[in-house]
Amino acid sequence: MSDVATHRFASFDGQEIVWHEVGEGRPVVLIHGYFSDAMTNWIRYGHAAKIAANGCRVIMPDLRAHGGSARPHDAAAYPPDALARDGMALLAHLGLTDYDLGGYSLGARTVVRMLTMGAAPARVVLSGMGLEGLLDTGARAAHFRNILTNLGSFERGSPEWMAEAFLKTTGGDAVALLGILDTFVDTSRDEVAAIRQPVLVLAGKDDDDNGSHAALADLLPDARLAETPGNHMSAVTKRELGEAIAGFLGE
Repeated sequence: MSDVATHRFASFDGQEIVWHEVGEGRPVVLIHGYFSDAMTNWIRYGHAAKIAANGCRVIMPDLRAHGGSARPHDAAAYPPDALARDGMALLAHLGLTDYDLGGYSLGARTVVRMLTMGAAPARVVLSGMGLEGLLDTGARAAHFRNILTNLGSFERGSPEWMAEAFLKTTGGDAVALLGILDTFVDTSRDEVAAIRQPVLVLAGKDDDDNGSHAALADLLPDARLAETPGNHMSAVTKRELGEAIAGFLGE
């Protein structure tokens, strides 16, 4: 998309965070997944354009250690909840008070952490995320730590090999991405159940990478569950993902 504008700001600890924007209207902040970036997750397959066409200003940060944002190798740059703190800093930097907030996979986990910190969007999109992926971040952290510390050793076609192949396509920095794993913080069942906003829980029908999206929808007070074609990796490439988000935000 030629009309994507890219901006930068200094986050809570001075690290530079990049965000991309397309469209005009009601702000919606969308946060991408691990190993990915805003371009891959939201822009490349047309999701941002579809959402913007519904009258939205789509704001898409690159998480620290991802995309165009800073990729520090210093462990001090990865305190607990650093990604959610970056998200809160972006909201403050842009002066957003009436907005919607969504994320995919690690982006969805970041959204939930932001909600525990007092973020107050009108509507929430949690995509590529199941309940277990919020309650127990250790399992996914261990999975990715294994990948990042044993690059080049996995059997072709295995989940680890697929993740490493994706890492290569996005030009990921393994050292910086290992730091991200240290930022993970579990969210309690009570904290999840305390989310009062209308929530779209959205996932590929074959996606159980982060546990059960149905269980997540069941625990939330005001949620609707939607499934798109694909698994955790492929759902992002399907037009149905952007259509579902655009439809929910357009109601």
